[in-house]
Amino acid sequence: MFNSIDTIRLRGLDTLRAAAIALVLMSHYASFVSGEHTFGFLDKIGSSGVDLFFVLSGYLIGNQILAPIGRGEDFRLKTFFARRLLRTLPSYYVVLTVYLLFPHSSISGSSTPPLWQLLTFTQNFGLAYGQTFTHSWSLCIEEQFYVVLPLVVLALARWKRSVHLAWGVLGAAIVFGMAARALAYMQYGHGAFAANVYYSSFCRFDGLLPGVAIAMICNFHPAVFARLQRYANVLLVTGLGAASLVLYGLHNDLPNTFVSTTFGFSLVAVSYAVLTCAALSPGCVLNRIRIPGASKLALWSYAVYLAHKPVFMMLHPQLERLHINAGAPMTVIAVMASGIFVGWLLFQLVETPFMRLRARLYPASSAHRSPVTASTVLEHEAVGAGSNGLRSILR
Repeated sequence: MFNSIDTIRLRGLDTLRAAAIALVLMSHYASFVSGEHTFGFLDKIGSSGVDLFFVLSGYLIGNQILAPIGRGEDFRLKTFFARRLLRTLPSYYVVLTVYLLFPHSSISGSSTPPLWQLLTFTQNFGLAYGQTFTHSWSLCIEEQFYVVLPLVVLALARWKRSVHLAWGVLGAAIVFGMAARALAYMQYGHGAFAANVYYSSFCRFDGLLPGVAIAMICNFHPAVFARLQRYANVLLVTGLGAASLVLYGLHNDLPNTFVSTTFGFSLVAVSYAVLTCAALSPGCVLNRIRIPGASKLALWSYAVYLAHKPVFMMLHPQLERLHINAGAPMTVIAVMASGIFVGWLLFQLVETPFMRLRARLYPASSAHRSPVTASTVLEHEAVGAGSNGLRSILR
């Protein structure tokens, strides 16, 4: 649809996105189908796939906002919001409708958040384990992020020396997220962990900020970004090692639950940001190897994320009724494939048509064009963006 010169498709970003959705699938399979650690340590850390999604979203959305500002161009807030809504709302509302149409089925939880919260992506406030459509909590935080980030950037663009101020605000926001988790844990303890820590916007939004930091380096510190690109494979090994250590510590509450809760989520996000930074280099090994199906899974990841859990919850009682071993390899493959297939259908029937509509109504600028079928891209102009700070775009 668009000229291929407009974008550079990076296989490494697709690999990371595919890994993120694979981790989530394994975690939810263990929780809602087999009831045991079917994938070993991978399903134990599977929830961190959401943290990887957060970092990738932080970079990709941050880059969309910061790249035009770095070039001194207008950032069109209305167009940004319209494009985001057409990207995220249609598939979400289709899945939400399924939940609402079958309130007493196996896919429903102990209770359902109020409709106004479900429609406005605010159900993560006060959400508890076991409620209906709980996996939408991460979508809520991302939607809230899409609103807040451009407004903050526009406000910072009014100030002189705004790059330094922006770094200060970003660092302070990460510290705020850690402080919010510490206070919530001290006040509520582990008993109310879900509602007050795990699903909380105040306690989890900082997971997107390391991705925004990459976008800032890319657009306003090109010399630094170029040096990082030369050490992509070192960053890859470092990120994998750091993520493994942090996830092990977080899973085992090391050195204790309070410390792991306060700092663990931020450290996981930083580790995944190192991986993302590595994947942005064409010289990274992630961009030199082809993992069969990874690009497709990355492309369908949003739809698969929305659709897989109700599919798993619907199939689970059928497996029990037929006395089928949920841990058997062929059963695992069949159920996982079913979740991915329904996500693919959602992508084909809902997401793709709205992406085409978005391309007609709100075409991307030349700096941000990406094919409707591309899930992750690197805007090539971003690498060469100037380093003279956030310029005021309110002309």
